[in-house]
Amino acid sequence: MDRTIFIMRHGETEFNTQGRYQGQLDSPLTEHGMDQVRQMGRLLRYSVEHFSEWKVISSPLGRALQSTQILCEILGYDFNEIETDSRLSEVSVGSWSGLTLKEIEQGWPNSLEDTTMYDWYFRSPDGESYEVVQERVTDWLDSLSSTPRVIAVTHGLTSRILRGVYAGLTRQEALSLEVSQSACFQLSNCTIKRISYEFDEF
Repeated sequence: MDRTIFIMRHGETEFNTQGRYQGQLDSPLTEHGMDQVRQMGRLLRYSVEHFSEWKVISSPLGRALQSTQILCEILGYDFNEIETDSRLSEVSVGSWSGLTLKEIEQGWPNSLEDTTMYDWYFRSPDGESYEVVQERVTDWLDSLSSTPRVIAVTHGLTSRILRGVYAGLTRQEALSLEVSQSACFQLSNCTIKRISYEFDEF
């Protein structure tokens, strides 16, 4: 069965602007974040036909649900019809949730040695491992076998890993993928297409 999935990240949050890593904590969208979601909704209106045939699935975290509600308003989709799925939640960073990088380095000296900007998350002493997240997003993708048209609202790091699983990428390749709040990604026919406000793609 041909299947098309649009993967979208939530809009900018207050924690995003403060450099705080949310993990599975929550922070409300900023005004700019709400505008980002409205722009994405308008973009999807041009990219998707027959919304009644699509399933909208959201992470259950508040920032994703707030984004999903705005998206539904733009698309004319009944918010009460959406589904939530915890497998789309952001990667948990445990005790590091809500902290800045500086606060993490002060509280857990040397914990980030030999890490990169892409993989330090997985050094949290009580957070999720890459393998656990990879397993849950793989399980989510497999669960869509009978659902041909999906719009999913998720999170930055989870989106990277999900797209990496879909494309068969290595861990390093997946974690190096773009993460954006002004673009979504169309997964179809084993390819990934970037769709942005300017309709750029690569």
